[in-house]
Amino acid sequence: MAWLRDNFSQQIKIADLADLVHMSVSSFHEHFKSATSMSPLQYQKALRLHEARRLLAAGELDTVTVYRLVGYVSHSQFSRDYSRFFGNPPSRDIARLRKPTYRLD
Repeated sequence: MAWLRDNFSQQIKIADLADLVHMSVSSFHEHFKSATSMSPLQYQKALRLHEARRLLAAGELDTVTVYRLVGYVSHSQFSRDYSRFFGNPPSRDIARLRKPTYRLD
């Protein structure tokens, strides 16, 4: 998991990750899923999308730059994944996150 967190934008092969921890692919997949409730690729996707959301919310980078930085090669795939994961497309989600909230105390 630490390797994925540090290298989430890189293309990965499950066999390479299994080799890193000296496991068979099936054993690695089983242990990973029991620890995270996700497959390694789902975990990587979640890391990418959370980082993209953080970068977009900061407001310093445009969507194209962000999706490339986090490892996506296709804007349409990024938008589809983002919408499925967060419930809204990037532009709508970020606008909602940036909207000031007011408290009536």
